[in-house]
Parts: sequence; structure tokens; C-alpha cells
Amino acid sequence: MGLNPQQTVGEELLPIYEKVMNGTRLSREDGILLYTTPNLTGVGYLANIVRERRHGDKTFFVRNQHVNYTNICNKFCKFCSFYAKKGGPAPYQMTLDEVKHRLAWHRDVPMTEIHMVGGINPRLPYSYYLDLVRTVKEARPGVHVKAFTAVEIVEIARQGKVTVDQALADLIEAGLDSLPGGGIEILSERVHGELFGKKLNGEEWKMVARAAAKLGLKQYATMLYGHIETVEERVDHLIQLRELQDETGHFLTMTPLSFHPESTELSDLGGPTADDDLRNIALSRLLLDNFDHIKSFWIMNTVPVTQMSLWYGADDADGLVHEYEITYKAGEWGNKKQVLTYEGMVRMIEEAGRIPVERDSLYREISVEALQSTVQPKLSPLPMATLSG
Repeated sequence: MGLNPQQTVGEELLPIYEKVMNGTRLSREDGILLYTTPNLTGVGYLANIVRERRHGDKTFFVRNQHVNYTNICNKFCKFCSFYAKKGGPAPYQMTLDEVKHRLAWHRDVPMTEIHMVGGINPRLPYSYYLDLVRTVKEARPGVHVKAFTAVEIVEIARQGKVTVDQALADLIEAGLDSLPGGGIEILSERVHGELFGKKLNGEEWKMVARAAAKLGLKQYATMLYGHIETVEERVDHLIQLRELQDETGHFLTMTPLSFHPESTELSDLGGPTADDDLRNIALSRLLLDNFDHIKSFWIMNTVPVTQMSLWYGADDADGLVHEYEITYKAGEWGNKKQVLTYEGMVRMIEEAGRIPVERDSLYREISVEALQSTVQPKLSPLPMATLSG
């Protein structure tokens, strides 16, 4: 006989369980309770109900490559270790030939998506961004180009002396297919003022999102957590995303991103914990009832936590990635090669007891690997640490 709901989620979360079962939208107060309750297992149980209601055992992933075209940036965000600075990374700016060369590194991999973002480099002209997208399309015909955060879009428009709407239209004509998340980190004026005051504020970020939606451009959403934000600010961020999705309907996925303080101005803060990673994924699944997908970004969350997250609300494990230099693995500062092989991704998902499903950037299924095992799932992820070659 299975446990009854009260035994599973506890008395404290029973009213939220009733809402989840009835499909009732959760409130701000519900979100705060879910963030503060010590019953993480109960929170995960609730999120898994929603996850399995939408996607069953399916876990999506994509064959993708990241290209960070420049690390020169004039925003100087306190949480960032990526931009070029004294004592930090050396400045670089990729030429179009260098981008082609980078894409050629993996010509043998049937990539579906190129994810391209960079710093705000005031020396790059308008034409560079259009040619950048065209270069990717020429080098990888048929690939989906997911590029430029909202703050980059505003800079591109400034360089071209055009409106954001016109800049987006020109980029779409050049081959841009969707916008990544990022650019706002967390929708809080207090945090904006303290950590990234030179970037867009919340209303400016929403303006770009609305402009993208008006042009039919899909977008991904994120939240950077684990720095100076409060629980209330996390909940408010998620609710503001929910309201914007009610309005536009153009967001595909939510990806909670854990803050890694190494080599930032906030290096005195503690690093991310599995509790925080799993809780933010679960809260995203529970509060964002109008988002189809919740992603666990394995590079930031680690493979073991991503495996657990597939039972805490996440239905997407991101992709193979190939290079990533926004954050690095512990003890491997400067190692840009952060990659899972196709077989490694499938194994990661299968070990967690879920069904791997390859997708494109719009969540159309490319292939379904129904690899359900007749034995108990192997939840120990330790062998995966070596599957990054």
C-alpha cells in the first residue's frame, strides 16, 4: 500500500498538494513556503507530479555547441567571472574566420543548435552581429541559432542606431532563430542596483522580451540564484516570468542557474548546494504552470544533481555543449572543454531512470531512445565523471 499524501508531503505542504492535484495556480505565499520548508523531499514530490503529468518519463536533450564571441564587456557585473579584467581572463574578440574555425572543430557532430552570447563590447559594429549569424548559418546549414541576451540586443540596436524591433527584425532576416535567457539575472530592482546596475533593469528586459514575442521569436528564461537575492525576490522573479508568459506565450523553457562565486567580486559567498539547485528547479516547475519545460543545466548543477533533478521537476538536461566558458568545473579554471558525448548524455538520463529524448531547439522530437531497463535504475553517477571526452 502506498503512502497517503499527508505522509508523503507532510501536514505543512498538504494544502499545496491539493492545489497541485487540482491544477490550481500557486500563490506568492505558497512559493515562499516551498522555499523555506525543510521538507525538500516533499517539495520534489510535488514538482514531480507536475513534471510527470506533462512529460511522463521523457527527458529532453539537444546536440549543441556554445560560442562566446567576445569577453570584452563594459557592464562590470559583480557576479561575473567571464569578462576580461586585470588579474582575470585575457580579452578576446573573435573574427568571423575564428568563429568558422570554432564551428569546424565539431564538423563531425550533427549539431542541432548553436548557442551564442558574449560580452557588451562597444567596439563591435552593427554589421558584425548580422554577419556573425550569417557565418553560423553558412558554416552549419540548417542549424538553429540561439543567440544574444536582451542586453546584447539593446547594444546591437544602439550600434545600428535603430529600434530594438528593427534590430531584431534584421537579425531574424540574417538567420536568428531564438533568444537565450539571461540579461536580467533576477527581476529585483534592489539586486539590479547592487550587482549589475549598468545592465538593463527589469522593465527594459521585459520590453525586449515583448518585442521578440511580437516578431514571433521564441525565447528562453533563466534566473541566477545563490548570491544576494532573498527568497521573496526569487518568488517574485518567477511570478513576474509567469505573468509575462501569460501575456506573450513565447517562452519555451525555464533554466534556473546556480551562482558560482569563484573569481567574482562575490567570491566570499558560499558556492551552490544540491539543496538549492534541486529546490530552485522544483519551485520553477511548480510556480511556472504556463511553461512547458524546466531545464537543469548540468554544467552548473553537475551531472549527479542533474540526475536527481529529473525527479524534482526538470524534464530537460540541456545538451552536449562542447565548450563553455561562463563558469568552469571546480579546480579546472580555464578549461573550456566541458562536454558530454551523445552516449554519455543518454547514460546520464538512463541511470536516473528516465527516457532520453533527443530534441531540436523548439522541442520537436528527433529520436526517442526508449531505454527502460528491467533492473533498478543505477542512481550512482560516479562513472559519469569520466565520460566527458
